[in-house]
Amino acid sequence: MNLRTRMPSWIGHHVAAIRVVVALTLLVGLAHPLAMTAIAQVPGLRDNARGSVLAEGGSTLIGQSFLDDDGNPITSYFQSRPSHAGDGYDASASAAGNLGPESTVDVLGPDGRQSLLTQVCARSKAVGELERVDGSRPFCTGDGVGAVLGVFRADGTTGRATRVVSLNQACPAKPFRAVYEGVTVECAEPGTDYARAVVTPVRGDAPAGPAVPADAVTASASGLDPHISPAYAGLQTPRIARERGLDERAVRRLVDEHTTGRGLGVLGAPAVNVVELNAALDRTQPLKGA
Repeated sequence: MNLRTRMPSWIGHHVAAIRVVVALTLLVGLAHPLAMTAIAQVPGLRDNARGSVLAEGGSTLIGQSFLDDDGNPITSYFQSRPSHAGDGYDASASAAGNLGPESTVDVLGPDGRQSLLTQVCARSKAVGELERVDGSRPFCTGDGVGAVLGVFRADGTTGRATRVVSLNQACPAKPFRAVYEGVTVECAEPGTDYARAVVTPVRGDAPAGPAVPADAVTASASGLDPHISPAYAGLQTPRIARERGLDERAVRRLVDEHTTGRGLGVLGAPAVNVVELNAALDRTQPLKGA
């Protein structure tokens, strides 16, 4: 007698399901992970698979902040670009700042919030002071905020100016412009609603090509990028040579050794891995007391 003909259909369904579970467990849960692990040991892939860990600590794939306990740049190290990931380069909080080109007006007061423009202006000013170069940029004030006026006009958005406020300079700050269209410029009072004003960025007289590169004042989309531009590395080279007691040419050679070109010769832009570069600096010229 054929036992299969006597087996209830529901038992047959369960047996088939068990077979599928066992087959998928062996294939997806065992064979696939073992195959991927084996492939990851292939020369050229092994380092990335292990996290590209540096002997000095950290990974070459994730940026680091080279700051002291007070949040100030450690002057003997190349500085990374800004990061919006957590408190900076936090791989568990990778994120962008979600601010775009229209983010030009700050929220003033104790619970204030800086616009993207003011963040860029403040960073550019700070980098300029650190590297002893001109940190000015178009649409930035001398005190490092966005140069933005709120212009009240007679006919709403048109007509003559009746009142002008420097939106990002809280009183009692001195406005970056004394007069605009014949009207005295006022400082902004925190908590005051200036929504009816026409937002008017003012370019100013800063050079079209700022001395401080863009990557020194803007974060990457992930907030984890360990690279800076060759221009930013070059800007920092004199400071590093001065702080480490090295010849500038030696520091430039080290920068060149850690500069990668465009992908496939055409994709992206040349970049310097600042984490690897600082590790190489410590190997070649350790800091006193380190």
